[in-house]
Amino acid sequence: MDIDYLLLLQRFRENINDALTPFMEYVSLFAVTFLIMIPVFVYWVVDKKKGLYTLVSYYLCCGFNAMLKLTACIYRPWIRDARIKPAGDAITTATGYSFPSGHTVTAGPIYGGLAVSAWSWKKWISVILVFLALLTGFSRNYLGVHTPQDVAVGMLESVLWLFLMMKIFRYIEKNPAKENIFLLASFIIGWLGIVYITFKPYPMDYVDGKLLVDPQKMMNDGYGDIGMLIAFPVARFIEKTWIRFEATGLKGKGLLVGLIGLVPLALMIQFMKAPLDGLLGSHWGHFTNNFILVLYCIALWPLVIKLTTGRNED
Repeated sequence: MDIDYLLLLQRFRENINDALTPFMEYVSLFAVTFLIMIPVFVYWVVDKKKGLYTLVSYYLCCGFNAMLKLTACIYRPWIRDARIKPAGDAITTATGYSFPSGHTVTAGPIYGGLAVSAWSWKKWISVILVFLALLTGFSRNYLGVHTPQDVAVGMLESVLWLFLMMKIFRYIEKNPAKENIFLLASFIIGWLGIVYITFKPYPMDYVDGKLLVDPQKMMNDGYGDIGMLIAFPVARFIEKTWIRFEATGLKGKGLLVGLIGLVPLALMIQFMKAPLDGLLGSHWGHFTNNFILVLYCIALWPLVIKLTTGRNED
């Protein structure tokens, strides 16, 4: 049934001469590149708590999804059925195993977290954000790189983590001393996850004497995603203990500082991973890349914001 659905979408793409493929590729690519800049901007400039809620939901959802994906070890659709021909360049961004969809688990918590935060302000914005999350998931089916099950479970994970983090945030707000327990647990679970995905057994299927899928390559994204799960508690502890910045507000010098901070973030997203992979190897290069990005977003640029604007929680 799932392969039939992908073949139906594939025939539709062919019948319209791939007219929608560039758009779907952009929707898909944006989710795993520059989408993160939106909640970061919210965190720095608009509302620290709401931005942090979205970011933490994203970091934890991706980290735990990496463990699930490397447990299930489901092959991509075109490996399972040679009739599947991914559209355009989508196959180059479809790294790792197939289930659940990593793009969906990125878009779901980010668009979803922003939608939750915007609901009390402008409900129509929340509706658009939810639509964009669903569109991102559908784009993975449309491009032929994920099955409906991959996307559906990724979306379910997103909803569950958004709900769980809402409960945790409310609990910590009433019991702030308990936050360090949450941070420590996340840090420990992250490192246990690294050990788990490193030493667990993986399928070693051969076709004509050639390994069908190299588990070492499949682990790259896992190291990167779990790197965010490990980096977040470190960055959050640093920020809440020594920095304690306050969102700048949407005007004047503070807004400018927030916008300037997005420039190095965009450059790091675009150009930092490749040299780190070359220096440290793909596993630890992916890990270090995401660790640095999280540290920059949660603690380093907030320090700049505090020093330049004088705004802090005290």
